[in-house]
Amino acid sequence: MPLRQILIRDAVPGNLAAITMIYRHAVLHGTGTFEIDPPHEAEMEARHARLTESGYPYLVACASNEVLGYAYAGPFRERPAYRFLVEDSIYVRADCQGRGIGSALIGRLIAECVARGYRQMVAVIGDSENVGSIRLHEKAGFASAGLFRAAGWKAGRWLDAVLMQRALGAGASEPPEDPQ
Repeated sequence: MPLRQILIRDAVPGNLAAITMIYRHAVLHGTGTFEIDPPHEAEMEARHARLTESGYPYLVACASNEVLGYAYAGPFRERPAYRFLVEDSIYVRADCQGRGIGSALIGRLIAECVARGYRQMVAVIGDSENVGSIRLHEKAGFASAGLFRAAGWKAGRWLDAVLMQRALGAGASEPPEDPQ
């Protein structure tokens, strides 16, 4: 499917069954997430609602009304000082990977976060062998910010967590609109 036929738009509740299936596959067959048991659709609906009701972007990549991937940003931590920092999550359906869908999603996600006034974005990538996700983030302007060695046990082995970061908008070059 050519990238020009891909539409990136806000996720709506009707997309959550497909989102749940994409994430289920990632949980059961991948190491990009440290979640062990795939959440049910009701839990995914609750997560979507929490993020969107708090003003965070939650996007889907679609072609012919079929969800091929999704991405969202959420709080890195709940403490007020972190309010300008978001963490991204991106998942692409297994049979659609390597077609530029992840790049389209992260590009739009970054733009949405800049428009909302966020200043930094981090990625916490499960498994240091997750080269696809690491390269995706590098291409989007992320740099290595650290590594938690043996941070999680999944798939019968210890997995690292790769930390990456990029500035958004003015980044740290000027104070935010509402300094505390």
